[in-house]
Amino acid sequence: MSPAPKPGLNKTLLRVLLLVFGVFCGSTAVIMIKASSDHPFLVASYRLLVAAVALSPFFYRDLKNYPGSYGWKQVGWSTVPALALAVHFMSWVIGARMTQVANASLIANLTPVVMPFFVWIFYKERLSRQEVMGTGLTLLGLIVLTGSNLQISKTGFQGDLICFGSMLTFALYLALGRRNRYRLSLWLYMVPLYFIAGVICLACALPFINPIKAYSLPNILFFIGLGLIPTVFGHTILNYSIRFFPEQVVSVTNLTQPVFAGVLGFFLFQELPRPVFFAAAAIIMAGVLVVLLSDYHRRAAK
Repeated sequence: MSPAPKPGLNKTLLRVLLLVFGVFCGSTAVIMIKASSDHPFLVASYRLLVAAVALSPFFYRDLKNYPGSYGWKQVGWSTVPALALAVHFMSWVIGARMTQVANASLIANLTPVVMPFFVWIFYKERLSRQEVMGTGLTLLGLIVLTGSNLQISKTGFQGDLICFGSMLTFALYLALGRRNRYRLSLWLYMVPLYFIAGVICLACALPFINPIKAYSLPNILFFIGLGLIPTVFGHTILNYSIRFFPEQVVSVTNLTQPVFAGVLGFFLFQELPRPVFFAAAAIIMAGVLVVLLSDYHRRAAK
């Protein structure tokens, strides 16, 4: 007769599945961005503002139950992460358009390399040996996935630097999310964050385009889709997961986005993945599994 599972195993498994679902939702962003045709800053802004509006009922529900006074101090806790997220969204679009797709994809997914530095700076924590092994294995899969197309040129070098800065702001955004996990409920933190980031993106768009104009129905649908799927479900679930998992676990799991995006590209655009895609996907999934198992064993040992 097999031993009974340890208490909390089912809850941990559900949280892992939720995290993977959030990563899948995040992978749909590139599909909708590729299909949309409006100004990238407006796309980033409306994506965030749609998410803020959609989640506002949860914000007001938690606001009624918030102990004490909710004011500018609490809003301020969302402001710096909102700035990081806004810069990430805008710089990612700019950098990706200046460099090769393979370069941009590889650089954008280097978050687990820099995340330990942010975690050490903010929280004085170091990675376990298993987390280092899993991170390295996952990054190897990304290099295999993009390496055959990786190109370096003078014209793309500036774009590579912008993508690198975009990746840094995304890592900073995730790391700051943990700092606020005990200060506020998820909705009191995320809804102001999305709203502030959306306003920042809109303000940055004003010198380039007038937002008061006629929008095509497809672009409006893409704004709504981006706001609901990769933002409400994708980014929100990542921030929720940081309340239960170390940042490195979340950032490494997020590396499966290119795998999900490749599968979606096949079904939606009939883009048949190269044979190397399947080998790289297996390596990436193995690395993520190592990191997740390491975190589970560490929790079980406590």
